[in-house]
Amino acid sequence: MIAGFFQGPLVRIIPVGLILLALQRTILVELQVDGVIIQLMTAMAAAAGVAGGSERGAVVGFVLGAMFDLAEGTPLGSTAVAMTVAGVVGGLLALIAADPQWWLQAIFTALGTAAGVAMVPVVRLFVGEEEPFQQQLAVVLPIVALAGAVLSPLLVPLARWCLRMKKAEWKQPTADVAT
Repeated sequence: MIAGFFQGPLVRIIPVGLILLALQRTILVELQVDGVIIQLMTAMAAAAGVAGGSERGAVVGFVLGAMFDLAEGTPLGSTAVAMTVAGVVGGLLALIAADPQWWLQAIFTALGTAAGVAMVPVVRLFVGEEEPFQQQLAVVLPIVALAGAVLSPLLVPLARWCLRMKKAEWKQPTADVAT
């Protein structure tokens, strides 16, 4: 059981998540785009879905979301649900192509990130927060989605490494020649 934990993806996801959380809460708070904080951790969850499928994206999204909730003091699981949705959406979109090109990965990561950020007000509504829907959600979603697309060439390989996955290798089938 202990060996399974050390061979699993959590050993890599947690330290990488701590670094992403530190970047999210320090540098990205200062470097806002049009007053919008880039959601690096949500983009990582979506990138994990693109790299490893919807189930692995959900696991990464939940772990990163729980880490974010613990750091921010929000109700435990509220951000985790939204980031889980980001990972699932990224993974489901990646099913469209067997081995998506970099630009498709960027589109899938962008859409997964946007879905995760769009889920935050819905989850906050269920938690009971007053005024969960922001007036500027129409401004936030395109900026966060564009940032997810721009960051995807870095985040998808990082997610693949965290999940201990190798890039798919396609081999040409050999033709058996009858003699």
